[in-house]
Amino acid sequence: MPSLNEFKASFKTDLARPARFDVEIAIPLKLVAYLNTGRQIKLRCENAELPSKTLATAERKIYGPTEKLPYLTTYNDTTMTFMVSDDMSEKKLFDAWMNLINPRTTYDFNYRQSYVTPITVNQYNVKNQLSYSITLVDAFPISINQLDLDWSNENSHHKLAVTFAYYTWENNSIAAFAENLINAGVETAVDMATSALTKYAGGTSYNPFNSSTSGKIYDMTSVAQGFKT
Repeated sequence: MPSLNEFKASFKTDLARPARFDVEIAIPLKLVAYLNTGRQIKLRCENAELPSKTLATAERKIYGPTEKLPYLTTYNDTTMTFMVSDDMSEKKLFDAWMNLINPRTTYDFNYRQSYVTPITVNQYNVKNQLSYSITLVDAFPISINQLDLDWSNENSHHKLAVTFAYYTWENNSIAAFAENLINAGVETAVDMATSALTKYAGGTSYNPFNSSTSGKIYDMTSVAQGFKT
């Protein structure tokens, strides 16, 4: 069993604290009248989430145990809670945003690009340095909770919970950016190699694991089979 000193030594840095974060919401262009409130939102967000990601799977059974195969990436909605100032400006902003999506005058939904926006969630370390950051791509509010009014609740403040839908989320770190470039490069290289090397103009494929074959172009299927063996 690991000792207490080994447990402590396993942490190269301090533990991440959930209270060290902020949220940046880019206000849609058609809500420019609420730009100042949008800037204050960064200071008003009391609760947020680093969103989840789920791989939907389908079961396949040929022989033996059932195997799960991923076929779809899903992103769950995320909820943020905002402190509401005495002029109710935060509530007015999200009311206007919801009305932009589906105006009360016509109830015709506007085009998506007119109301979606990026939302960035930043996590800071104990030294107040940015340690992790994600961006919700094409985010927009889909639900605003009610604000309960209560004569006996004089010393608290309103908290407005807003649920956002979004297309996907992206890791903003340099490491993640580099990984995306590498993945894109590998996929491109594989596609180019597969299309260029699987066919030989003379009709003869070359298998490097079989000296009896000849030709200038590798048969990638044979190459893969050779590596397996």
